[in-house]
Amino acid sequence: MIETADRPNSFPWPPVLYGVAILCAIALQPVVPLSFPMDGSGLGEALRFAGWGLLLVGTGFDISAMLTMAKARANILPHRAATALVQSGPFAVSRNPIYLGNTTMMVGAGLAFGNLWLIVTGLVAARLVLKLAIEREERHLEALFGPAWLAYRRRVRRWIGRRRGVPALISP
Repeated sequence: MIETADRPNSFPWPPVLYGVAILCAIALQPVVPLSFPMDGSGLGEALRFAGWGLLLVGTGFDISAMLTMAKARANILPHRAATALVQSGPFAVSRNPIYLGNTTMMVGAGLAFGNLWLIVTGLVAARLVLKLAIEREERHLEALFGPAWLAYRRRVRRWIGRRRGVPALISP
């Protein structure tokens, strides 16, 4: 039973799921290689370059979100109660910028290092994080912040993007 007002989860699913996804990708690659050809045609190098770009973007989302949460004195631990409803910085374009950053980093690492298992397992981890953490966190935030959460949820998408036709600021 989820105690939505007390805390969203009793276990820190997101870091564990992403960590297990990375370990699985590393373990699977030697057994069942899943990579793109690095034959010098330029495609492999372009994918590797794009991967490093995605790694930087994902890292930027993570760091920016953590700094924004720290500035707002918001709890960052996914299995502890929320202490603030953060809506600025990367939270203005994603309700889950840390999870988005983690997934983006895994996709980027898969391309940068030529281990496409990182992409597969990263997407599986993102789906599991959605079911085991995000949906529970959303119920928790609604229980704690009510109308403010509902207004924020209407403005900003779960993964990325603002909703069209919704004002950036809704007066109380």
